[in-house]
Amino acid sequence: MRIKYTIYIVFFVTLVIIEKENNIISRVSDKLSLMQTPQTPLPPSGFSHILLKHNGSLTSISKMDSAFTLMKRRLENFSEHQGVVRRGRKHILLLATTRTGSSFVGEFFNQQGDNMFYLFEPLWHVEKMLTLETGGTNATVAAKAYRDVLQQLFLCDFSLLESFIEPPPVDHITPALFRRESSISLCEDSVCSPPIKGVFEPYHCRTRRCGPLNLTMASESCLQKEHRTIKSVRVRQLETLRPLAEDPRLDVKFIQLVRDPRAVLASRMVAFEAKYKNWKQWAMDGDVPIDDDEVRKLKGNCDNIRMSAEIGLRRPPWLRKRYMLVRYEDIARFPMRKATEMYKFTGIPFTPQAKSWILRNIQASKKASGVYSTQKNSSEQVEKWRFSLPFKIAQVVQKVCGPTLKLFGYKSVSSEEMLTDKSISLIEDKMFNFLSQS
Repeated sequence: MRIKYTIYIVFFVTLVIIEKENNIISRVSDKLSLMQTPQTPLPPSGFSHILLKHNGSLTSISKMDSAFTLMKRRLENFSEHQGVVRRGRKHILLLATTRTGSSFVGEFFNQQGDNMFYLFEPLWHVEKMLTLETGGTNATVAAKAYRDVLQQLFLCDFSLLESFIEPPPVDHITPALFRRESSISLCEDSVCSPPIKGVFEPYHCRTRRCGPLNLTMASESCLQKEHRTIKSVRVRQLETLRPLAEDPRLDVKFIQLVRDPRAVLASRMVAFEAKYKNWKQWAMDGDVPIDDDEVRKLKGNCDNIRMSAEIGLRRPPWLRKRYMLVRYEDIARFPMRKATEMYKFTGIPFTPQAKSWILRNIQASKKASGVYSTQKNSSEQVEKWRFSLPFKIAQVVQKVCGPTLKLFGYKSVSSEEMLTDKSISLIEDKMFNFLSQS
């Protein structure tokens, strides 16, 4: 009997007109409702039983009832009835914002070896759908959706993520998973099914030719791995992830990666040129309207990063031995030392394979080190922004992000000469992680 599921995502857009001057406030429920039957499992050779129709849809012509029953029991056992985390299993969440070097640092764990299941930005799908559905990302809705999806992914359950993927997966098969090729786990033999002629996969595996991603096979692979790591630049507040830390099925470690906000802005002005055209214009004009929406957005981003770090460094009971703060600048200057510290914090073995990747990729040539590359000439990246960001722009960042700069140990500059003087370090020697270990 064909297994069907219906997913109901409830956005709860209850508009309540209150306050003076007819302010419209959206009140959003704290639940995402998901109703479905369990994922229909396919055997490892599942793609040999799938045909591509002329209209582009995928149809299964073989059902494996015994395999379904076995998989159903395993997933239910693991996700719903298992009360405590399996001994030794770790769940790592790398939290960052765009242009902080998170793709590079994520590779430290992606390259760990056969015992690691790594996912690159799965919340991209959630953000995209919520933005399309509501015309913008509501922070409250997004935070709860991100939390719930992350929780299920750490349990190797892709069903909730499926409801955010466009076009919707058919029989749990999708050619559209964002940056699939950035995860070694999603391109290894156990998850690589035969290619299908005529199916275009924008983020296809580079190491081998695979067909569209079978999420049931991905779930199976995930369950076999000892450790799981997810990288995300979309979570705004660490506090919203508290349920993950308190879930007895998980042993979550949060690594928050930060970078000098001035360097982040300089990088974004290059990587996202159209989005940051106002900043580029202000850089040429030398005059920045401090009350502009773009400036307020910058301040909001800085405040979110700082508040998350303050919570982590305060060591509330739910975060004790679970939070680590890492500056990109320290990783760029001392990559092997910081990688060793991160692995020690997580309790995961720092394998020769991971060490070898780091050594090979920290001295990349300028040709290889592109805007989105995970190959970096690390020491050069630390200082590069100081020679591209105009002093006027640096002053604005210092004004709206002052508390953030201070907390993370970044020195303000008082002149253009100081900004471009490489003999003056703008990075204070500062220790963070001894606080979060105790």
